[in-house]
Amino acid sequence: MKLNIALLAGDGIGPEVINEAVKVSDAIAKKFGHEITWKPALTGAAAIDAVGEPYPDATHEVCKNADAVLFGAIGHPKYDNDPSAPVRPEQGLLKMRKALGLFANVRPTFTFPSLLDKSPLKRERIEGTDLVFLRELTGGIYFGEKGRKDNGDTAYDNCVYTRAEVQRLAKKGFELAMTRSKKLCCVDKANVLETSRLWRETVQAMEKDYPEVEVSYEFVDAVAMRLVQWPNSYDVLITENLFGDILTDEASVISGSMGLMPSASMGAEVSLFEPIHGSYPQATGLNIANPMATILSAAMMFESFGLTEEGKAIRDAVNKALEAGVVTEDLANGGKAYGTKEVGDWLAANV
Repeated sequence: MKLNIALLAGDGIGPEVINEAVKVSDAIAKKFGHEITWKPALTGAAAIDAVGEPYPDATHEVCKNADAVLFGAIGHPKYDNDPSAPVRPEQGLLKMRKALGLFANVRPTFTFPSLLDKSPLKRERIEGTDLVFLRELTGGIYFGEKGRKDNGDTAYDNCVYTRAEVQRLAKKGFELAMTRSKKLCCVDKANVLETSRLWRETVQAMEKDYPEVEVSYEFVDAVAMRLVQWPNSYDVLITENLFGDILTDEASVISGSMGLMPSASMGAEVSLFEPIHGSYPQATGLNIANPMATILSAAMMFESFGLTEEGKAIRDAVNKALEAGVVTEDLANGGKAYGTKEVGDWLAANV
């Protein structure tokens, strides 16, 4: 298969972890007889510094003409520490999601047998956890009207959803549940929010189309509590943008490190694959960042093309590395810590 992949390294440790994902992906392509053409493009603070905007038109052209996008991370302290900055790296991420129609963020959360005791949660609570969040990505409060009034003393952010936006995300959730254990949880705050009531009634109306799926409805605060008490009671969860942003970060610590969790943002034409961690600017250039989440995101990318053996080969190599202790300092736990490049080299040699 010939693959044309847009490569958006971004900021901070983004370029470092992307380099290792490319290294492993190229090893997979060589092993299975594929051809990958990588097309780098600017985004985030790097793009602001270069051309004055975080998601330039040239980058969008590269992305929309690609078969998929492999993305690193964005963010820089000079923008984080300046709330009045007129242009911010995160604006580029929101613009990219909207422009590419990336409406469904898929975030799996699973445990690694060799790391069960490194999670902040007790082994007996997390063992066997294998759940997937589908977060709506292009609607809700992040994209609603926002502003200030009363001379800046009052601020507002409007949360707006349409039935069609809920339906297309829920459809993905039902379809995914059918391939797993046929359990779906709709996460909302329907006792308070009108948008949540729209979510709940829309999903309820869709139940008849998927009679084999067992659907539950839970308030977001209850889910936040149960995620750290009984995470393995969940399978597929669907929710809106803000709730999903918070809950998926909470779920990410179950595995023991955010540096292990991949994600995908699915669109109608092109999909984007990225680690869930941020740009971690303090580690930039130190060769200490964990590249495994980005490499596992590349595994999800291969699987999106139907290349399941390729994805499995990457996952198997990551599991072997974890068992062998070939890990960066975030997972070394006092033992030997390998560098970002060394972990990538080991994985590329062992796919």
